[in-house]
Amino acid sequence: MTRTNAREIAVRLCFTISENPTDPETLLRETFDPAYYATLAGEDEVFAQLPDQRQQAYITRLVTGVGEHGVELDGYVEKYARGWNFDRLSRMAIAILKAAMYEILYMPDIPNGVSINEAVELTKRYQEPEMASYVNGILGTFVREELPDR
Repeated sequence: MTRTNAREIAVRLCFTISENPTDPETLLRETFDPAYYATLAGEDEVFAQLPDQRQQAYITRLVTGVGEHGVELDGYVEKYARGWNFDRLSRMAIAILKAAMYEILYMPDIPNGVSINEAVELTKRYQEPEMASYVNGILGTFVREELPDR
C-alpha cells in the first residue's frame, strides 16, 4: 500500500467522523479488524489491501491528530476559505483540508508540497474540478501566511 492510499483511507475516516461523531480510536480499531476490513475491500478499491503496521501508524496519527486539533483546523479552514462560507464547503473538502493542514503543521517529515499535491489529487477524486484549484489556493495561502519560514 502506498502513502497515497493510506492518506485516502485516513481522509475517508476523518470524513466518517465528521458525519457520524465517534471516538477515533474506536473507529480505527474497528476499521483495522481484518474481518471487517475485508468487507470494506469488497465495497471500495481503496480498501483493497489491509495497511501494514507502518501505514496503520500513519493513518492512526493523522486521524487522531485531526480529531485532537479539530477546532484549530476548523479555524484555519474558515480563515483561509476566503469567499466561501464554511457551511458551503462539503464535508469531504473540509476533511481533505484538515488532513493536509494537520500534516503541514504537525508532520514535518512530510514536505508541504506533498501534502498540498495529495490534497489536490484527493479533491479531484471526490469533488467538482474547480474545487481542486480552490483547495490548492487555500493550502498555498495557509503555508505562506502561517509558516513563512518553511
